[in-house]
Amino acid sequence: MIVVMDPGARKEQIDAVVNRLQKEGFDTHLSTGVSRTIIGIIGDKTRLTGLALEAMPGVEKVVPILQPFKLAGREFKPEDTVVKVTPDVHMGGKQVHVIAGPCAVESEQQLMEVAREVKAAGATLLRGGAFKPRTSPYSFQGLEEEGLKLLAAAREETGLPVVTEVMDVRSIPLVAKYADVLQVGARNMQNFFLLKELGRIDKPVLLKRGPAATIEEWILAAEYIMSEGNYNVILCERGIRTFETYTRNTLDLSAVPAVKRLSHLPVIVDPSHGTGKWHLVAPMAKAALAAGADGLMIETHCRPAEALSDGQQSLTPENFAEMMTELREIAKVLGKEIGGGKQ
Repeated sequence: MIVVMDPGARKEQIDAVVNRLQKEGFDTHLSTGVSRTIIGIIGDKTRLTGLALEAMPGVEKVVPILQPFKLAGREFKPEDTVVKVTPDVHMGGKQVHVIAGPCAVESEQQLMEVAREVKAAGATLLRGGAFKPRTSPYSFQGLEEEGLKLLAAAREETGLPVVTEVMDVRSIPLVAKYADVLQVGARNMQNFFLLKELGRIDKPVLLKRGPAATIEEWILAAEYIMSEGNYNVILCERGIRTFETYTRNTLDLSAVPAVKRLSHLPVIVDPSHGTGKWHLVAPMAKAALAAGADGLMIETHCRPAEALSDGQQSLTPENFAEMMTELREIAKVLGKEIGGGKQ
């Protein structure tokens, strides 16, 4: 349920409703929009009988939420959420942000080289895996804390905020020490213990869609994070598993406008994992922008043939720069702009 307050409701009226609900054992979540405040009610709705909330001063109406997700839904917050990664990088709104970098941090030289290149081309965030979940236990698993230190050093030099994956509950404090955005990989989308713990930190979380997850399941995973108090969630479409074998996954771009209709959270697209082929990345990045994506995540490597992981889907700096030029033209048509970098 949600309580919709009058547009002119005063703070003391809002506080009175919140206090009454909490006294009755409900959890409350406030969404303060441009024109009015909405109070989300979490708990057994049968206990609302007899409270007569609509009789309280400042209350316009009490509305049931029909979707299974409450906090992530448009009913709770009609306006788009803009996630503030840094004072200068806001995910959502008119700026489209591009997260770029290697699949895995391999060495200081490798990371610094690609960080400088993507920064010069217009990327506004740096990605790189320090902990690498791989299908085979014998594949390169990442440099772990040493990789995190290298990412922090690259941020220091380039000014690019860092996005990197957190694998489990135990590693949250370590990753949060170095990263600006903590990524939940597709394999962990329904690791509910991890999601709940990430809901208790004060940093944005980038939540990738699982390879077989429905849109509802994906948004409900975000709900787990938000239910613990962290509303700074960015959703990432990265392809789903279908019968098609030519591409690594099937990139579901229809999910972008679908999710944006259902949820107020920003949505970005990862065409690198979505296709698994470097020559498909730029076309699908442009299509994602046209579909309404708030950002992109692009794997980039200075020497893809020598990459320790995912070289086949990584753009060279030259290809990345060419794609960024094309994206700027599409953004103009859409009334948006690519944030950062050369113009």
